[in-house]
Amino acid sequence: MIDAREGGVRLLRGRTLTGMVFLRLGRVPSLGDGLWPRRVSALATAVAVTAGVASGLLLVPPIDSAIVSLTIWLTIGARLLTGRWWPRRDGHLRWRERVAGLDTVEPGLVARRSLAGWVDLVAGAIQLIVIGGCLLASLPPHDRWVDIVRPVLVVGFAVWTGRTVYEEARFTGRLALTVSAIRHGRTALDWTNIDRVSPHRRNGRLDGVRLRPAVWRSLRPAPVIGGRDTAVPEDRLIAALDDYRFRPQDLASEPRQESLRACTP
Repeated sequence: MIDAREGGVRLLRGRTLTGMVFLRLGRVPSLGDGLWPRRVSALATAVAVTAGVASGLLLVPPIDSAIVSLTIWLTIGARLLTGRWWPRRDGHLRWRERVAGLDTVEPGLVARRSLAGWVDLVAGAIQLIVIGGCLLASLPPHDRWVDIVRPVLVVGFAVWTGRTVYEEARFTGRLALTVSAIRHGRTALDWTNIDRVSPHRRNGRLDGVRLRPAVWRSLRPAPVIGGRDTAVPEDRLIAALDDYRFRPQDLASEPRQESLRACTP
């Protein structure tokens, strides 16, 4: 009896692991999805940036601890100030025949990253690189453990920067409305589970569009798309979502000028 039960448990575990493997294999992008040339070019750009950042950090000379502390605090202060900057956003959703998404290329409407979004992205990368360089410069120059820690820190900072560059080069626009999904950054949302679209406020400011799910599948808050890092303001994004969320298949063809004007309050 014990052997039979153990055999059943092992068989169940084997099937579960096999199912997990097939699920993982099912998520592998197809070779014919049209996105691989963009993936390869984005990867090449990311590798070049990663190598440049790594080689630069390895050449950082030792710096006095007082200068290190001052530099880090100035960098953090500058990053906080850029986060409070809210320039005007007056961009439009543009239809493109080939929108590079997560795992496929298809037509759809694209919203570019806003000026504030680019500033935040560059400022965040600079902040991480500066802090990483300061930490490397503050390490003792003649210790055995430094020879181990320094390459690890350099690789970590360089890989983070390269991954950010890869994601920016891989996707088309900051936000995309396509037939299959709504993509905001690396997040894809299904059209079929949207009950209501409303403006989202943060700290008294409009900052994105809240998509209230029709069926709550988790305890997470409702997803928010757009916002400060997207060039399209909330009213235009809401108009486009209300226009296409019941017929996303219409995004497969270029909308008429009358339809685009209807999405622009």
